[in-house]
Amino acid sequence: MLNLTQKQLKPFDGLSDRLVEEINRIGIIREYPKRSMAMDSDDTLRHFYIILEGRLKVYQYNPKNNREQTLYLLGPHDMFDVLTVLDGQRHEVMTEAIDSVKALELPIEKVREWLDTNPAFNRVFFPYLAKQMRHIEELATDLSLYDTSTRLMKLILKNLNFKDPLKHHLGLLHNLPHEEIASMIGTVRHVVNRHLQQLKREGILNIERKRLAVNDVKKLLQKAEDER
Repeated sequence: MLNLTQKQLKPFDGLSDRLVEEINRIGIIREYPKRSMAMDSDDTLRHFYIILEGRLKVYQYNPKNNREQTLYLLGPHDMFDVLTVLDGQRHEVMTEAIDSVKALELPIEKVREWLDTNPAFNRVFFPYLAKQMRHIEELATDLSLYDTSTRLMKLILKNLNFKDPLKHHLGLLHNLPHEEIASMIGTVRHVVNRHLQQLKREGILNIERKRLAVNDVKKLLQKAEDER
């Protein structure tokens, strides 16, 4: 039996003690080493996951041209896979642990039961689903309408921690290899490197050993707006 607290189960604040106890009773902690394949489409037909630690990449891959497109970069408190919970269909995507990942695994039928019977669970699940749908809509729009430089700046701004303006850390992008950033915006590593170096020359970014920090948020916002 697990011993997860309400804090560890965020964003599910407000769950009853009874439901937390049930989660601890039926849940299993799965661990995935850094750079290993994580849960696959067979796993998500049977189970639902809440990321507790680390970052998980969800992506599509084309072996004919060796290109990949990241659909989601998930971090602590993110859920996977919300689509399969709703439609029961196989979701043909690939996953990879960017860091060492720890995830809570729950039986998918139990999650569907909670959706039918637990309002507190619903209040978290459906807004999260909407957030993921908006993300995919924005990704499709960006890939269709904007060049790689603009897509990169939008990605940086989206991940910027505005709550700590003195640090300007980049959330899930922190210390992420450039090839992974490229996969998120539909391009390749050398293109991302070129754009990052240009932003560095303009004094917008600080880059040290692939660690990015924003020096001038106002200038980055203006540049992204000018190029849209």
